[in-house]
Amino acid sequence: MLLRTLDLNLLKAFDALMDERNVTRAAERLAVTQPAVSATLNRLRDALGDPLFVRTQRGIAPTARALALGPPVKRILAEIEAVLQPAEFDPASAEFTVSVSATDYALRAVVIPFVAALRTSAPGVRVAVVQAHGPELLERMERGELDLALITPQMSPPDLHSRRLFEERYVCVLRAGHAAAAQGALTLDAFCALDHGIVSLQGGGFVGPTDEALGRLGRQRRVMVSVPSFGMLLDMVRSTDLVALVPERLLQDSQGLSLCRPPLEVPGFTKLLVWHARTHADPRQQWVREQLVQACARAPALGGPG
Repeated sequence: MLLRTLDLNLLKAFDALMDERNVTRAAERLAVTQPAVSATLNRLRDALGDPLFVRTQRGIAPTARALALGPPVKRILAEIEAVLQPAEFDPASAEFTVSVSATDYALRAVVIPFVAALRTSAPGVRVAVVQAHGPELLERMERGELDLALITPQMSPPDLHSRRLFEERYVCVLRAGHAAAAQGALTLDAFCALDHGIVSLQGGGFVGPTDEALGRLGRQRRVMVSVPSFGMLLDMVRSTDLVALVPERLLQDSQGLSLCRPPLEVPGFTKLLVWHARTHADPRQQWVREQLVQACARAPALGGPG
C-alpha cells in the first residue's frame, strides 16, 4: 500500500480485528457499525492483495500475511498515539484509567499506598486492579487492556520493561497472647512443634518456601490450614493458635499479632513493576510509574521484629 493512500482508520480497524478475531466485537470497540468494519476490511484486502481474515465457526482467523502485519501495525499505532499526546500534563486535572495486575499480596503492600497517594495528587485518575498471569498478562498488555503488573522476576514475561521496587522478607506471626509468643524468640524446635497456616495462590497447597528451608535442615512442620490470600491468613492467625510466616510489608498494621524473627533462614522475594513497550514513552504512564515507585519507598519495611 502506498503511503500517500494510507488511511489511519484502516490500521485501527485491522488492529481491532486482530485482537478481537470477531467483526461484531471489533465494531463495538471502534464505535462503528458492523457493515462499516466489513467495508474497511474489504478496502484492506484490495490494497494488500490478501484476504487477511477467513471465517471460522467462532469468528475470523488471520492469514499468514495478517499475522506478519499484526505486531508492526500495533507498534505504529502506539507510536502515533504517543506522538499526538501532550509532552506534559497536569496530574491535578488529569482524567484517565490505569490498570494494574496485582496479587493479594501486591494489592495490600503496593496498590493500597499507591492509591492513597493518587487520591491527593491526581484525584481524577482511576485505578483498575485485575489479576493476569503468564501468557494472559503479556497478551492483555499487547491489546492495551493492562498497563502495569506487579510480579516477581521469575514470573515476568520476556521483552517487558521492568523496575525493581523492593526486596521482601518473611516474618513469623502469632496471635497476641499466644503462649509461644510469651517466650520471645521461637526456637526451631518450638517452631516445628506448632500448627502452621500457609497461603496457596493456586488453592489447596500445603508446601511452601518454609518447608523447603526446613527440608534442607532435615526438619519438617505441620501445615494445618491453607488459604488463598494473606489477608485471610492474618485473620486466621489473630483468632487461632496457628503460626505463619508472612511478608513483612503486610504487617504495617500488626494489631492483635505478635511478631518475631523466623528461627531459620527463609528466602524472601523481589517485587518488580513491569510494563509493555506500548506505554513506555507515554508521559501519563511515566508519571504513574514514578508515583507507584515513590509509594513503595514511603511504605518501608518494619525494620525487623523484636
